[in-house]
Amino acid sequence: MIPPAHQPTRKTILVVDDTPFNLTLMSAVLKKEYDVREAASGPQALAMLDSDPLPDLILLDIMMPAMDGYEVCSQLKASPRTAGIPVIFLTANVSIDDEEKGFDLGAVDYITKPIKQKVVLARIRTHLQLKASADFLEDKAVFLANEVARRSAEIEAIQDVTIMAMASLAETRDNETGNHIRRTQFYVQALAEQLRHHPRFTSFLNDHTINLLFKSAPLHDIGKVGIPDHILLKPGRFTPEEFEVMKTHTTLGRDAIATAEARLGVNVEFLTYAKEIAYSHQEKWNGSGYPEGLAGDAIPISARLMAVADVYDALISRRPYKEPMPHDKAVQLIADGRGTHFDPDIVDAFLAVKDAFFAIAQRYVDSEADIEEKTRMIARALAGH
Repeated sequence: MIPPAHQPTRKTILVVDDTPFNLTLMSAVLKKEYDVREAASGPQALAMLDSDPLPDLILLDIMMPAMDGYEVCSQLKASPRTAGIPVIFLTANVSIDDEEKGFDLGAVDYITKPIKQKVVLARIRTHLQLKASADFLEDKAVFLANEVARRSAEIEAIQDVTIMAMASLAETRDNETGNHIRRTQFYVQALAEQLRHHPRFTSFLNDHTINLLFKSAPLHDIGKVGIPDHILLKPGRFTPEEFEVMKTHTTLGRDAIATAEARLGVNVEFLTYAKEIAYSHQEKWNGSGYPEGLAGDAIPISARLMAVADVYDALISRRPYKEPMPHDKAVQLIADGRGTHFDPDIVDAFLAVKDAFFAIAQRYVDSEADIEEKTRMIARALAGH
């Protein structure tokens, strides 16, 4: 004997018929295999279906007063709560037109009266099995969709952690703080959101691209890991020779990201913007920047956005070798660079969201401990040189 806890759950059949004899007959036929519920009219059946548990299948008489079976079926299929319950019509006479009408309403089968017990049981088993198979496939599809979403979220999280780890590695050798990374992410996002409906940028800036730019921004200075400490951490002005070495951080950054991508063996979409930002964020609108001296629209949009974000943060930030510049003065210097250092339209966007920039700077302000630690790091590095 199967233990009660492991017995299969009996399915429930709702029989809807206005004739008491038919209800009694159907109950007698079904009760050995199924739990049977009875309704003597369409309205009574619909009222019963307002509460749980719902039946697994409905046997529905067509010819009933007040509300016929077609109307009952129509209401069942119109409700998300009951639309998935298989409906089998019971009828004494059925024409082809009647069958088509029933199937159009969503019924799965017809059983003609007078009923034959074996036919009724066989039809019910068949449609319960079909419903169980459909439910299984639907559950499987939902499971697979959820699993794909979970795996995608997991991959995205790994990407985010990898980016931040790489950016933090560069930050440990630079005089910038970790909050510089966070601030520039949000600066770039704020600029992109402001520009997304601008005619020059609307075809490029959408939710997906803005998200990728946000992810890529922390890698803008990844190439600084390849710059010698005595140059990277120098508190004073560079000699011409030192500046030439310093400028190579753009190429080093792009090549490091490209090498990582090559080792993966696939093109990674967000790394495209990371490479652009790392390589071209020191270019200037008038062509006087580096490494290639690109000008105007030849500079990738991602790099043009980062140029404004990076310069603003450098101006307002305290470093071991300089005091922070007031926000208003930094804003004015960015505005003065409109059309020379920076894309004019991006500067206009910056001026429109300058208060948001200030709020971001305040939210991720560098602590005194961060500055002191950077100062000690530079001192140790230069002393060991």
